[in-house]
Amino acid sequence: MENLEIINKQLQEENQVLKEKYAPAYKLYQESKELEPYQAELIKLQKHIERHNKKLVILVEGRDAAGKGTLIGTISTYMNPKHYRIVALGKPSKENKSQWYFQRYVNHFPSAGEIVFFDRSWYNRAMVEPILNFCTQEEHDIFMKDVTQFEQSLVHNKLVIIKLYLSVNKTMQLERFERRRSDPLRSWKLSEIDLQAQIYWDDFSKMKYKMLSQTHHEDAKWNVIRSNNKHQARIEVMKLILNQFDYEDRDQSLSFEHDMSIVIPIEEELKMMKATRKDLFS
Repeated sequence: MENLEIINKQLQEENQVLKEKYAPAYKLYQESKELEPYQAELIKLQKHIERHNKKLVILVEGRDAAGKGTLIGTISTYMNPKHYRIVALGKPSKENKSQWYFQRYVNHFPSAGEIVFFDRSWYNRAMVEPILNFCTQEEHDIFMKDVTQFEQSLVHNKLVIIKLYLSVNKTMQLERFERRRSDPLRSWKLSEIDLQAQIYWDDFSKMKYKMLSQTHHEDAKWNVIRSNNKHQARIEVMKLILNQFDYEDRDQSLSFEHDMSIVIPIEEELKMMKATRKDLFS
């Protein structure tokens, strides 16, 4: 009897060790299963866009480590690669600098039946470029004056624009940077600009407030997504994209209602920013 109790105790201890060891993998498996129904809906949406010759541009903006790239990867995982593209433009060339600012983005716009994801977009000029002195104050001012009219023109010419801003807090950003620094599989993600993100946090906050408040308009609204929890953010973004279209064969058993603690109305985001940092937004 005593031996049986010892064996049972050993089995319980071993079982606990196995649970702890495989808990992260099991969590990833559960999350992937939660994503799949919405990823299946995105395939239907892609077919709808192809069938009706629609053109969709999805802008994904946010601070460094907000989860932009992984979000785009999750959305596009099962899509037909012939009918979507991911655009992540690097440093502008000399030729780019001599051109109309929007030109190098326009060159990547979708044809009929196509989706294009911009992993950072022309809004680089609203936040990153002025803070890091990659553009002049005059260039920034011209952009802020022209961008709404530019987007309105695109929408009036049958281009659908979805603007996403992934909002991550300062503590989570630092945690993700540390993960990149210590993980050899993620170290390539850590850049010199990333290292400056925490130093210039308040400057980026000011430019974020200015960008969201001045470039939110009826033809191309900003959608603010809390992205501290990447999994929840991905589900809510997929719902948001799907809700933009009345596509065929929608799965009515799925919930397309938003979690309003993740999807934040622009007015609430701006109000919260002012309330929490009165020193920045007086």
